[in-house]
Amino acid sequence: MALDESKDTDDVHEVDGFKYVVDKEFMKKAEPIRVDFMEVGFKLTSGIDFGDQQQCGGCDSAQSCA
Repeated sequence: MALDESKDTDDVHEVDGFKYVVDKEFMKKAEPIRVDFMEVGFKLTSGIDFGDQQQCGGCDSAQSCA
């Protein structure tokens, strides 16, 4: 997830005053995508199956992505 401007290859979704820019091809693989705002940060879930891969840690964690 990153700040970005929309391109012709993107869909723009506005939810609760927030605009989400998602590449159309990526959306086909990832839908449904859900963003939950937590007490500190956010949780991003999608329809992508990562299997048994290690989860990524956040800013407040000592974990990292493999």
